[in-house]
Amino acid sequence: MNTHSAQPFTIGLVQISIPADPAESLAKAEEYVRQAARLGAQVVCLPELFRGPYFCQHENHDVFNQAEAIPGPSTETLGKVAAEEGVVVLASLFERRGPGVYHNTLAVIDADGTIPGLYRKMHIPDDPGYYEKFFFAPGDTGFKAFDTRFGRVGTLVCWDQWYPEAARLTALQGAMTLFYPTAIGWHPEEKAEFGREQLEAWITVQRGHAVANGIYVAAVNRIGHEISADGGPGIEFWGNSFVAGPMGEILAQASSNREEILLAEVNPTRLETVRRHWPFFRDRRIDAYGGITSRFLDQT
Repeated sequence: MNTHSAQPFTIGLVQISIPADPAESLAKAEEYVRQAARLGAQVVCLPELFRGPYFCQHENHDVFNQAEAIPGPSTETLGKVAAEEGVVVLASLFERRGPGVYHNTLAVIDADGTIPGLYRKMHIPDDPGYYEKFFFAPGDTGFKAFDTRFGRVGTLVCWDQWYPEAARLTALQGAMTLFYPTAIGWHPEEKAEFGREQLEAWITVQRGHAVANGIYVAAVNRIGHEISADGGPGIEFWGNSFVAGPMGEILAQASSNREEILLAEVNPTRLETVRRHWPFFRDRRIDAYGGITSRFLDQT
Protein backbone atom coordinates (compact mmCIF):
# COMPACT_ATOMS: atom_id res chain seq x y z
CA MET A 1 0.00 0.00 0.00
CA ASN A 2 1.21 3.52 -0.82
CA THR A 3 0.87 5.14 2.59
CA HIS A 4 1.51 8.60 1.16
CA SER A 5 -1.79 8.48 -0.76
CA ALA A 6 -3.83 6.68 1.92
CA GLN A 7 -6.38 8.51 4.04
CA PRO A 8 -6.31 8.96 7.83
CA PHE A 9 -8.56 6.66 9.85
CA THR A 10 -9.63 6.39 13.46
CA ILE A 11 -8.93 3.37 15.62
CA GLY A 12 -10.86 2.37 18.73
CA LEU A 13 -9.51 0.20 21.55
CA VAL A 14 -12.05 -1.51 23.79
CA GLN A 15 -10.73 -1.91 27.35
CA ILE A 16 -13.24 -3.90 29.42
CA SER A 17 -13.62 -6.41 32.20
CA ILE A 18 -14.62 -9.83 30.93
CA PRO A 19 -17.82 -11.60 32.09
CA ALA A 20 -17.63 -15.25 33.09
CA ASP A 21 -20.45 -16.29 30.78
CA PRO A 22 -19.33 -16.57 27.11
CA ALA A 23 -22.71 -15.42 25.77
CA GLU A 24 -22.62 -12.37 28.02
CA SER A 25 -19.04 -11.61 27.02
CA LEU A 26 -19.93 -11.74 23.32
CA ALA A 27 -22.93 -9.48 23.87
CA LYS A 28 -20.74 -7.03 25.81
CA ALA A 29 -18.15 -7.02 23.05
CA GLU A 30 -20.86 -6.39 20.47
CA GLU A 31 -22.21 -3.43 22.45
CA TYR A 32 -18.77 -1.90 22.89
CA VAL A 33 -17.95 -2.27 19.20
CA ARG A 34 -21.17 -0.42 18.40
CA GLN A 35 -20.32 2.29 20.92
CA ALA A 36 -16.84 2.68 19.48
CA ALA A 37 -18.23 2.94 15.95
CA ARG A 38 -20.70 5.61 17.01
CA LEU A 39 -17.89 7.56 18.64
CA GLY A 40 -16.12 7.61 15.28
CA ALA A 41 -13.89 4.54 15.34
CA GLN A 42 -13.35 2.85 11.98
CA VAL A 43 -11.08 -0.01 13.11
CA VAL A 44 -12.04 -1.48 16.51
CA CYS A 45 -9.85 -3.90 18.46
CA LEU A 46 -11.06 -6.09 21.33
CA PRO A 47 -8.82 -7.51 24.09
CA GLU A 48 -7.16 -10.89 23.79
CA LEU A 49 -9.48 -13.90 24.29
CA PHE A 50 -12.43 -11.66 25.12
CA ARG A 51 -14.97 -14.52 25.11
CA GLY A 52 -14.33 -15.26 28.79
CA PRO A 53 -11.97 -15.06 31.75
CA TYR A 54 -8.32 -15.73 31.01
CA PHE A 55 -8.29 -19.54 31.27
CA CYS A 56 -4.55 -20.17 30.98
CA GLN A 57 -3.89 -19.66 34.69
CA HIS A 58 -4.09 -23.46 35.12
CA GLU A 59 -3.82 -26.49 32.84
CA ASN A 60 -7.31 -27.93 32.48
CA HIS A 61 -8.42 -30.19 29.62
CA ASP A 62 -12.08 -29.21 30.04
CA VAL A 63 -11.25 -25.72 28.81
CA PHE A 64 -10.77 -27.02 25.27
CA ASN A 65 -14.55 -27.27 25.07
CA GLN A 66 -14.64 -23.46 24.93
CA ALA A 67 -12.77 -23.31 21.62
CA GLU A 68 -14.63 -22.57 18.39
CA ALA A 69 -14.14 -22.76 14.68
CA ILE A 70 -13.34 -19.70 12.57
CA PRO A 71 -15.63 -18.83 10.85
CA GLY A 72 -17.87 -19.60 13.80
CA PRO A 73 -20.29 -18.08 16.32
CA SER A 74 -18.10 -15.16 17.34
CA THR A 75 -17.10 -14.11 13.85
CA GLU A 76 -20.69 -14.50 12.65
CA THR A 77 -21.99 -12.18 15.37
CA LEU A 78 -19.21 -9.65 15.02
CA GLY A 79 -19.39 -9.84 11.24
CA LYS A 80 -22.99 -8.66 11.39
CA VAL A 81 -22.01 -5.84 13.73
CA ALA A 82 -19.13 -4.85 11.47
CA ALA A 83 -21.39 -4.71 8.42
CA GLU A 84 -24.17 -2.85 10.21
CA GLU A 85 -21.84 -0.25 11.71
CA GLY A 86 -19.41 -0.09 8.79
CA VAL A 87 -16.34 -0.81 10.93
CA VAL A 88 -13.42 -3.21 10.90
CA VAL A 89 -13.29 -5.49 13.96
CA LEU A 90 -10.19 -7.27 15.25
CA ALA A 91 -11.27 -10.23 17.40
CA SER A 92 -8.92 -12.49 19.39
CA LEU A 93 -10.39 -15.99 19.73
CA PHE A 94 -9.65 -19.49 21.03
CA GLU A 95 -9.67 -21.32 17.70
CA ARG A 96 -10.40 -25.02 17.28
CA ARG A 97 -8.61 -25.74 14.04
CA GLY A 98 -9.14 -29.50 14.17
CA PRO A 99 -9.19 -32.39 16.65
CA GLY A 100 -6.53 -31.65 19.24
CA VAL A 101 -5.20 -28.59 17.39
CA TYR A 102 -5.99 -25.20 18.90
CA HIS A 103 -4.65 -21.70 18.38
CA ASN A 104 -4.82 -18.24 19.89
CA THR A 105 -6.09 -16.55 16.75
CA LEU A 106 -6.84 -12.99 15.71
CA ALA A 107 -9.62 -12.75 13.15
CA VAL A 108 -9.72 -9.67 10.95
CA ILE A 109 -13.34 -8.84 10.14
CA ASP A 110 -13.69 -6.20 7.44
CA ALA A 111 -16.36 -3.51 7.37
CA ASP A 112 -18.57 -5.62 5.09
CA GLY A 113 -18.56 -8.53 7.56
CA THR A 114 -16.15 -10.70 5.58
CA ILE A 115 -12.92 -12.18 6.99
CA PRO A 116 -9.91 -11.22 4.86
CA GLY A 117 -7.60 -13.29 7.01
CA LEU A 118 -6.42 -14.77 10.29
CA TYR A 119 -3.27 -14.33 12.32
CA ARG A 120 -2.33 -17.15 14.68
CA LYS A 121 -0.24 -16.03 17.66
CA MET A 122 3.37 -16.89 16.94
CA HIS A 123 5.02 -16.53 20.35
CA ILE A 124 3.40 -18.71 23.01
CA PRO A 125 4.34 -18.09 26.67
CA ASP A 126 4.70 -20.65 29.43
CA ASP A 127 4.99 -18.85 32.74
CA PRO A 128 3.24 -19.11 36.12
CA GLY A 129 -0.36 -18.11 35.50
CA TYR A 130 0.18 -17.99 31.73
CA TYR A 131 0.33 -21.66 30.70
CA GLU A 132 -0.49 -21.02 27.07
CA LYS A 133 1.71 -23.76 25.62
CA PHE A 134 -0.70 -26.28 27.13
CA PHE A 135 -3.60 -24.83 25.14
CA PHE A 136 -2.20 -23.34 21.94
CA ALA A 137 -0.14 -24.69 19.09
CA PRO A 138 2.36 -22.11 17.81
CA GLY A 139 1.05 -20.02 14.97
CA ASP A 140 1.98 -20.99 11.43
CA THR A 141 0.68 -17.97 9.54
CA GLY A 142 3.88 -16.00 9.80
CA PHE A 143 3.59 -12.32 10.59
CA LYS A 144 0.72 -10.68 8.77
CA ALA A 145 -0.65 -7.37 7.58
CA PHE A 146 -4.09 -7.05 6.02
CA ASP A 147 -5.77 -4.54 3.76
CA THR A 148 -9.10 -3.38 5.19
CA ARG A 149 -11.62 -0.81 4.03
CA PHE A 150 -9.81 1.93 5.95
CA GLY A 151 -6.15 0.97 5.86
CA ARG A 152 -3.53 -1.74 6.08
CA VAL A 153 -3.19 -3.09 9.61
CA GLY A 154 -0.69 -5.39 11.29
CA THR A 155 -2.01 -8.07 13.62
CA LEU A 156 -0.04 -9.43 16.55
CA VAL A 157 -1.14 -10.84 19.93
CA CYS A 158 0.05 -10.22 23.50
CA TRP A 159 3.34 -12.12 24.03
CA ASP A 160 4.31 -11.09 20.49
CA GLN A 161 4.58 -7.55 21.83
CA TRP A 162 7.96 -8.22 23.44
CA TYR A 163 9.67 -9.25 20.18
CA PRO A 164 11.18 -6.60 17.91
CA GLU A 165 11.46 -9.18 15.12
CA ALA A 166 7.66 -9.58 15.05
CA ALA A 167 7.09 -5.83 14.93
CA ARG A 168 9.70 -5.35 12.19
CA LEU A 169 8.47 -8.14 9.93
CA THR A 170 4.89 -6.93 10.23
CA ALA A 171 5.85 -3.32 9.58
CA LEU A 172 7.85 -4.35 6.52
CA GLN A 173 4.61 -5.63 4.99
CA GLY A 174 3.23 -2.12 4.82
CA ALA A 175 1.13 -2.05 7.98
CA MET A 176 0.36 1.43 9.25
CA THR A 177 -0.60 0.24 12.73
CA LEU A 178 0.51 -2.71 14.84
CA PHE A 179 -2.41 -3.98 16.93
CA TYR A 180 -1.68 -6.03 20.06
CA PRO A 181 -4.80 -7.42 21.76
CA THR A 182 -3.55 -8.37 25.18
CA ALA A 183 -4.27 -10.11 28.48
CA ILE A 184 -1.53 -9.06 30.88
CA GLY A 185 -1.45 -8.17 34.53
CA TRP A 186 0.17 -8.51 37.90
CA HIS A 187 0.47 -11.52 40.13
CA PRO A 188 -0.98 -9.95 43.30
CA GLU A 189 1.92 -11.10 45.47
CA GLU A 190 4.41 -9.37 43.14
CA LYS A 191 2.59 -6.12 42.50
CA ALA A 192 3.98 -4.06 45.39
CA GLU A 193 7.60 -4.87 44.59
CA PHE A 194 7.65 -5.29 40.83
CA GLY A 195 4.36 -3.88 39.56
CA ARG A 196 5.53 -0.48 38.37
CA GLU A 197 8.62 -1.73 36.55
CA GLN A 198 6.63 -4.52 34.86
CA LEU A 199 4.00 -2.10 33.58
CA GLU A 200 6.59 0.44 32.46
CA ALA A 201 8.58 -2.25 30.64
CA TRP A 202 5.43 -3.31 28.79
CA ILE A 203 4.70 0.22 27.65
CA THR A 204 8.33 1.08 26.89
CA VAL A 205 9.07 -1.91 24.64
CA GLN A 206 6.00 -1.22 22.52
CA ARG A 207 6.77 2.48 22.25
CA GLY A 208 10.20 1.31 21.09
CA HIS A 209 8.59 -0.74 18.32
CA ALA A 210 6.73 2.39 17.22
CA VAL A 211 9.97 4.41 17.07
CA ALA A 212 12.12 1.71 15.45
CA ASN A 213 9.57 1.14 12.70
CA GLY A 214 8.07 4.62 12.32
CA ILE A 215 4.63 3.11 12.90
CA TYR A 216 1.54 3.43 15.08
CA VAL A 217 1.20 0.87 17.88
CA ALA A 218 -2.09 0.02 19.59
CA ALA A 219 -2.20 -2.25 22.65
CA VAL A 220 -5.57 -3.15 24.16
CA ASN A 221 -5.74 -4.93 27.52
CA ARG A 222 -8.52 -6.13 29.81
CA ILE A 223 -9.12 -5.03 33.41
CA GLY A 224 -10.24 -6.79 36.59
CA HIS A 225 -8.90 -9.30 39.10
CA GLU A 226 -9.64 -12.75 37.69
CA ILE A 227 -9.31 -15.81 39.94
CA SER A 228 -9.46 -19.16 38.17
CA ALA A 229 -12.05 -21.77 39.12
CA ASP A 230 -9.04 -23.95 39.92
CA GLY A 231 -8.02 -21.51 42.64
CA GLY A 232 -4.87 -19.54 43.27
CA PRO A 233 -4.25 -15.81 43.73
CA GLY A 234 -5.41 -14.92 40.24
CA ILE A 235 -4.17 -12.14 37.98
CA GLU A 236 -4.91 -8.45 38.36
CA PHE A 237 -5.09 -7.25 34.76
CA TRP A 238 -3.54 -3.81 34.57
CA GLY A 239 -5.47 -2.14 31.75
CA ASN A 240 -3.44 0.85 30.57
CA SER A 241 -4.39 0.25 26.94
CA PHE A 242 -2.65 2.83 24.78
CA VAL A 243 -1.89 4.10 21.29
CA ALA A 244 1.60 5.35 20.42
CA GLY A 245 2.47 7.36 17.34
CA PRO A 246 5.44 6.74 15.03
CA MET A 247 7.82 8.70 17.30
CA GLY A 248 6.65 6.73 20.31
CA GLU A 249 4.47 9.57 21.54
CA ILE A 250 1.46 8.50 23.59
CA LEU A 251 -1.66 9.57 21.73
CA ALA A 252 -4.16 8.01 24.13
CA GLN A 253 -3.91 5.91 27.28
CA ALA A 254 -6.50 4.28 29.51
CA SER A 255 -6.57 3.82 33.27
CA SER A 256 -5.62 0.67 35.14
CA ASN A 257 -9.14 -0.15 36.36
CA ARG A 258 -11.89 1.47 34.27
CA GLU A 259 -13.75 0.32 31.18
CA GLU A 260 -12.92 2.73 28.40
CA ILE A 261 -12.95 3.18 24.65
CA LEU A 262 -9.76 4.82 23.42
CA LEU A 263 -9.81 6.69 20.12
CA ALA A 264 -6.81 7.82 18.09
CA GLU A 265 -6.18 8.87 14.51
CA VAL A 266 -3.77 7.00 12.27
CA ASN A 267 -2.37 9.47 9.75
CA PRO A 268 -0.38 7.95 6.87
CA THR A 269 1.12 11.36 6.05
CA ARG A 270 2.58 11.55 9.56
CA LEU A 271 4.03 8.05 9.13
CA GLU A 272 5.59 9.05 5.81
CA THR A 273 7.08 12.23 7.26
CA VAL A 274 8.64 10.46 10.24
CA ARG A 275 10.21 7.79 8.05
CA ARG A 276 11.68 10.39 5.71
CA HIS A 277 13.43 12.16 8.59
CA TRP A 278 14.29 9.03 10.60
CA PRO A 279 15.02 6.60 7.73
CA PHE A 280 15.61 3.42 9.67
CA PHE A 281 14.24 1.27 6.86
CA ARG A 282 16.62 2.89 4.39
CA ASP A 283 19.67 2.27 6.56
CA ARG A 284 19.00 -1.31 7.57
CA ARG A 285 21.97 -3.59 6.85
CA ILE A 286 20.00 -6.46 5.39
CA ASP A 287 23.27 -8.07 4.29
CA ALA A 288 24.45 -8.39 7.89
CA TYR A 289 21.54 -9.82 9.83
CA GLY A 290 21.95 -13.53 9.12
CA GLY A 291 22.60 -14.29 12.76
CA ILE A 292 19.09 -13.22 13.75
CA THR A 293 17.78 -16.63 12.70
CA SER A 294 20.07 -18.42 15.19
CA ARG A 295 18.86 -19.39 18.65
CA PHE A 296 22.07 -18.04 20.14
CA LEU A 297 25.41 -16.97 18.71
CA ASP A 298 28.24 -18.97 20.22
CA GLN A 299 30.91 -16.67 21.59
CA THR A 300 34.07 -18.22 20.16
